[in-house]
Amino acid sequence: MRPVRSTFSRFIRDRRGNISVIFALACVPLITTVGCAVDYSRATQIRAKLQAAADAASVGAIAKASPAFIAAGSMTSDGPIAVGVTDATKIFDGNRDNQTGYTLVSVTPTVDKKGSTITSTVTYSASINTMFLGVIGKSTLTMSGTSTSTANMPLYIDFYLLLDNSPSMGVAATPADVTTMVNNTSDKCAFACHDYNDSNNYYNLAKTLGVTTRIDVLRTATQSLMDTAAATQTYSNQFRMAIYDFGAASATIGLRALFSLSSSLSSAKTAAGNIDLMGVYGNNDSYTKDMDTPFSTVLPALNNIIATPGAGTSSAPLKYVFFVSDGVADENNSGCLKPIKKVGSMSRCQSPINPALCTALKDRGIKIAVLYTTYLQLPTNSWYMSWIDPFNQGPFGPSPNSEVAQNMQSCASPGFYFEVSPTQGISDAMNALFKKAVADARISS
Repeated sequence: MRPVRSTFSRFIRDRRGNISVIFALACVPLITTVGCAVDYSRATQIRAKLQAAADAASVGAIAKASPAFIAAGSMTSDGPIAVGVTDATKIFDGNRDNQTGYTLVSVTPTVDKKGSTITSTVTYSASINTMFLGVIGKSTLTMSGTSTSTANMPLYIDFYLLLDNSPSMGVAATPADVTTMVNNTSDKCAFACHDYNDSNNYYNLAKTLGVTTRIDVLRTATQSLMDTAAATQTYSNQFRMAIYDFGAASATIGLRALFSLSSSLSSAKTAAGNIDLMGVYGNNDSYTKDMDTPFSTVLPALNNIIATPGAGTSSAPLKYVFFVSDGVADENNSGCLKPIKKVGSMSRCQSPINPALCTALKDRGIKIAVLYTTYLQLPTNSWYMSWIDPFNQGPFGPSPNSEVAQNMQSCASPGFYFEVSPTQGISDAMNALFKKAVADARISS
């Protein structure tokens, strides 16, 4: 027994080889930890690639030229967009092509329209085989992710153009044109009045002399506006146009539709070519007594035509009025802002527009964009100097501080007032107003 005890005692006291044993025992958790890091790093890289594919799919499925974006434009109600789901799946698969080391468990795209917003969501999950974690019984890792994108649809807008074609819009458009008219008329008149009772009227004279009048500029500007609208819209029926004036002649004065509300912008452009000066029937016209700018009847009539504004969808468009005028009323009613004068046996009032006429439209949520075509001063015209000049002056002559300008600005919705002389470009101003309206609609909604 003694030799056995001695041998066992020496074995217990022997410390040689302890390092090897400890190292062997420590290797198990160390290798497991390193293996976990390798497996998780590999899984993270794969997930990053799948997430990039999901991001590309959610964004691409609702891009401006995507099938879903186009389809949403014709939807009359909210709901899912099936073509968007198909497109998102294709984009996701295309972006993960040639990637290995995982098994795709699921990919679930959804594309929906709600109001004027399209939302695309792509959710995925994948299974990744491990190389080291199997040591601790974990042979696979599951990775998942989601990507969501939104896009705002272009808003649908109805534009109602109210164009002043009263005789005052027959004034020569530029100082040079004014001079030409004054030098070629016995009474030094700058107005190209369209008088049916006079075959030698100044309307014909202006055409013979090659004089451009404000109505000519307005006609060209309105046609240009249709080109701008056509180039701006995303959907073929996104913008609808209607064109109104004050009537073809004093005999039929009142709100007249030159073009009823339609999305055919090419037809609207053709109709705009018919914009012309109102015809009258000589001095002291038997129909209107020369009072041919009836703001007090035209604006309420337009208000009755325009339907309630919507949220900017295809079935409920926003509503904008483009009002182009020199801002001077010529009528006889209790709403006149200046004293009614007696001209012989006739009562007449010429005054700045009453901005209260625009309030009814604005109170309904209709935006009014005003383009004030300033009156050029006509010092050789006695009627202008007597009737118009007193309220068409600022402290230092015709200016933005005149009563006409102030009232026209009050008529406009905030931020939608432009004042230009014909030489500054009515066409540029109308196009600028249009672009501002489209931008404002997007921000407001």
